[in-house]
Amino acid sequence: MEQPLPKSWSIHTRPEIIAKYQILERVGSGAYSDVYKGRRLSDNLIVALKEVHDYQSAFREIEALQILQNSPNIVVLHEYFWREDEDAVLVLEFLRTDLAAVITAAKKDGGIGVGEIKRWMVQILCGVDACHRNMIVHRDLKPDNLLVGDDGVLKLADFGQARILLEHGLVDVNINPPPYEPDAADQEFNAPQVGYGTENAFQGGHGNEEQGGMSKEDYFRESDELEVKQSSDETDKETNIHDENTSCFATCTTSDIEDDPFKGSYSYEAEGGDNRHGALTSWVGTRWFKAPELLYGSSTYGLEIDLWSLGCIFTELLTLQPLFPGISDIDQLSRIINVLGNLTEQVWPGCAELSDYKTISFNKVEKPIGLESCLPNRSADEISLVQKLVCYDPASRATAMEMLHDKYLNEEPLPVPTSELRVPLSKSFHDEHSPGGWYDDMESDSDFDEFGPLNVTKTNNGFSIEFP
Repeated sequence: MEQPLPKSWSIHTRPEIIAKYQILERVGSGAYSDVYKGRRLSDNLIVALKEVHDYQSAFREIEALQILQNSPNIVVLHEYFWREDEDAVLVLEFLRTDLAAVITAAKKDGGIGVGEIKRWMVQILCGVDACHRNMIVHRDLKPDNLLVGDDGVLKLADFGQARILLEHGLVDVNINPPPYEPDAADQEFNAPQVGYGTENAFQGGHGNEEQGGMSKEDYFRESDELEVKQSSDETDKETNIHDENTSCFATCTTSDIEDDPFKGSYSYEAEGGDNRHGALTSWVGTRWFKAPELLYGSSTYGLEIDLWSLGCIFTELLTLQPLFPGISDIDQLSRIINVLGNLTEQVWPGCAELSDYKTISFNKVEKPIGLESCLPNRSADEISLVQKLVCYDPASRATAMEMLHDKYLNEEPLPVPTSELRVPLSKSFHDEHSPGGWYDDMESDSDFDEFGPLNVTKTNNGFSIEFP
């Protein structure tokens, strides 16, 4: 009888991995994952090996990437290794740079041409459309998570916070197919099981049945138990989990833990949060790209939160500057309101039901500056494109498919071929989307002085803070 492999706490000593891959170097690390550049011994293919220390994140990433396999604008999962009591290791295609590096390089090179901007937008939209047609909400779209290959092909990555809103197979994926049709979109939903997964295992089984599998019901039960544990831990320790944006090549943004009384932008759902009964956590994503419903604590949001993020990303492509660079969640809301005006039932029917809507209020903004002021020297069509995504009412946001058919993307100058896109030679660890750049400010607490005097009023549910 074959003896089981010994357990290991290090990717370097796991025999099933080192038998197939040479680990070259670590290219990124954080509280919940470490990423290594590696070489597949069978054919010398360079890959990224992502060692995920958090169970739920690993489960979600594997599940989402299996459903989205063969989608041209989704990062490829070659295989994964996962045994009981060990971290999951995902073998991903290696992409050495990302859209954040493209934006940083463009600042030095005099900007991005319109044809290039359109090609980047089309690729992002195709990736998001593939997710949404399979009812997968990414929940952390930002330039750092949009990886770019040497050939100019852009791919969505970092699905550790992704959530499947409906069981795969319940959605008619043949309605309005996008320009890039996911080859495996009609497969029956199969939750990943603990064991070894390979490229040949995507059709159902995941190899090594002796290790035992986990049913979807068991997974959700464990998830609920983790949620209860997390709530208890947060009460006892009063700590919050944040994404320090330690982006790495060919992989996802990872996370570190920081204390922040505002529960700042890089809230990362490491354990629990969502549950099987439909409630979702609002503590996901990156502050600068978070939709208003998340900032107001919604637990019933949908795919539309990704569409808001797209609008912020598109604005950054057009201006080379972040749209709403808030330094706390309160500041983030303030910046949004200064541009779009106050959030009211008139602009978004039902917004008063958001869990934190009545907790935090702002003085009336008599003359919001409007998105057009955030897009100087851009065309009316470009401003219109952003306005279709960056709007309060989620139901009013254009879908990824609708955006692919937008006039702006289908008129001269047309999107350039991917081969003509300017791709940075490498990603700098000190660009604006990495520690040491723009996001440094987001690690600190908000300075109340910049808001002027505050009005604090007791309510039945606690208190209300009114900002000028």
